[in-house]
Amino acid sequence: MPLTATLTAAGAHFDAAGRVRDFGNPPAELAALQQGVVVSPLTQFGLIRFSGEDSTLFLNGQLSSDVRALGETAAQYSSYSTPKGRMLASFLVLRDGDDYLLQVAAELQPAIQKRLSMYVLRSKTRASDAGGELLRLGVAGPRAASLVADVAGSVPEAPLTVLVGESLKVVRLPGERFEILARPEVAGALWQKLVEHGAQPAGEAVWRLTEIRAGIPWVTAATQEEFVPQMANMELIGAVSFTKGCYPGQEIVARTQYLGKLKRRALLARSEVEPAAGQEVYSPEMNGQASGKVVQAAPAPDGGYEALVVVQTSSLEHGLHLHAPDGPALTLLPAPYPLETPAQ
Repeated sequence: MPLTATLTAAGAHFDAAGRVRDFGNPPAELAALQQGVVVSPLTQFGLIRFSGEDSTLFLNGQLSSDVRALGETAAQYSSYSTPKGRMLASFLVLRDGDDYLLQVAAELQPAIQKRLSMYVLRSKTRASDAGGELLRLGVAGPRAASLVADVAGSVPEAPLTVLVGESLKVVRLPGERFEILARPEVAGALWQKLVEHGAQPAGEAVWRLTEIRAGIPWVTAATQEEFVPQMANMELIGAVSFTKGCYPGQEIVARTQYLGKLKRRALLARSEVEPAAGQEVYSPEMNGQASGKVVQAAPAPDGGYEALVVVQTSSLEHGLHLHAPDGPALTLLPAPYPLETPAQ
């Protein structure tokens, strides 16, 4: 059975953009994330394939990561910026044979694919929409590793490593999370097997919560051109190379890094009212000006909401608020990784 038909039969509720919103019981989906394991169709992401002998050279000259270092059994986060260093998109990048796959927010995929294609010129590479070629499932929760091992035979040992099979790839992501990329002919059966082994079907908001907790900043339409990569901690998750050479925005990124001008960071926070991506965050000492913005937010299992926010670090001692300097308070949560750039 095709995956869409399988999801519909499982009770999936789709939004107007075709993304799986939930499976009819969001509280149960969040509870399963805390206590067991969830499986989520990653319909919120698009996939761009780059094919051709110049793909490595081309992408290395466009993205912030060192694409040359990426092998078949590894994945990396990356970003694509304007010449002023502001992120237009963030990616999960992996290999598929000689090709490259760039996973990006689905709402951005057509425009980003078109923009990158404009710069191909005489390079022997071609961008295509690979969304229908490989269907993606996210698996997360305390029992995720054992369940994926049962279904796939084994699991990658370290974050951002990839298990390559005949009809699927398994990417181990930061946190207790895995992404499975499967050919359409096996995706439906794979979904059924995961559910039969105890995975709770879950919608897009649950997976978004796992990304927030892992500190992974996905750029969406609401946050395009808002952040220099380091503001969103991209260098902390291996998405920025400071030694590989030129790419759009590289001078700004390098200047931010080496001249000590980084004044904003992405932090995890909790709120009792719902934040939205792109919403401004305030602090009393900023004289009415915003201190930063919400990157992403999602409902939390115990009520309230968790969010990834980019804010002025000087605001932390004064408190963070939504809507206004005296609006609903944001409570900071522990960071999932050290907030210092690793030694190069």
